[in-house]
Amino acid sequence: MVFQDPSASLHPQITVGSQLADGMRTHLGLNRAEARARAAELLALVRVPDPEEALRKYPHQFSGGQRQRIAIAIALACEPEVLLADEPTTALDVTVQAGILHLLRDLATERDLAVLLVTHDLGVMSAIADEVAVMRGGLIVESGSRQQIFQNPQHPYTRELLDAMPDAQDSLVDAPAEGGSAADASSSTGETKDADDSEETR
Repeated sequence: MVFQDPSASLHPQITVGSQLADGMRTHLGLNRAEARARAAELLALVRVPDPEEALRKYPHQFSGGQRQRIAIAIALACEPEVLLADEPTTALDVTVQAGILHLLRDLATERDLAVLLVTHDLGVMSAIADEVAVMRGGLIVESGSRQQIFQNPQHPYTRELLDAMPDAQDSLVDAPAEGGSAADASSSTGETKDADDSEETR
């Protein structure tokens, strides 16, 4: 799982390398050297600069976007089939948001990974979701492909959400990625909820 605020989800007094390696040693049975090598590979996968050096650093020594990439690497460490990302771009500026979304799409394609993205941001959902489910009051009120939901919404609540959305619906898709290029994700689905709930995209 990838949480909203990497500053809260990463331990401030433990090096990035230890935080990555501990889970792999516990759940995958890797020894110290194997876990450290795999940790460096994961940091490279999520495009953290100089992975070997990054292993020795602490979370506060990285930018917000880099910390979120590290959190994604930790979530991938035990080779999950589904990645749950809870508002992973909320605390980031638009350019960094685009980089994280592009990374998630690339990972979904390259690793045959299902991404379940929880978000209230329709722009984020339009950038990454293949399938979308709109939720209100904890219930799904409409679901379908991204094109169906955004171009031909059927439920009044979905139309209200889209009417309130800025015109530049694809701004996050087109924004320059921080450290990577975009790729089409093959296994994403989304859900959106009202202000008291959440939106999910897989």
